[in-house]
Amino acid sequence: MTIHRRAHTILHAGHWNLAEAIDSISLDHNHRHRRRLLMATERGHAILLDLAQTSVIRDNDGLLLEDGAVIHVRAKPEALLSITAPDSHALLRLAWHLGNRHLPVQVLPGELRIADDHVIAAMITGLGGSATQIMAPFDPEAGAYAGGHAH
Repeated sequence: MTIHRRAHTILHAGHWNLAEAIDSISLDHNHRHRRRLLMATERGHAILLDLAQTSVIRDNDGLLLEDGAVIHVRAKPEALLSITAPDSHALLRLAWHLGNRHLPVQVLPGELRIADDHVIAAMITGLGGSATQIMAPFDPEAGAYAGGHAH
């Protein structure tokens, strides 16, 4: 793949116009947490992600190219566990157990999402929760010390 363009800046969702995008790219969670990565857009163009530091790229962010063009980033659906519990106290308890294992967790109203893991699924059900396999974009919390941005 010959590199034709370099992306050097992330334009955060809501701070740029989606209609300006010349192309798009779908990336899973691991590929949206990078500093440097060679990737192909939906239209087959080679783009080099070349950021000053490792950053989290979120769904609907844009990648600003050197020539001023923008590539729309979409979070690619991946295998996850949707974790629920009978009440908020039980869900909070499950969240504590996931955090204690330092797992990336996406927090949604009444639901937690993590990468699909049969061992963790068994732990969740053993603690009285429910773990259902789903395919969905994964956008876990960045963490208290990660900086990041507000949506």
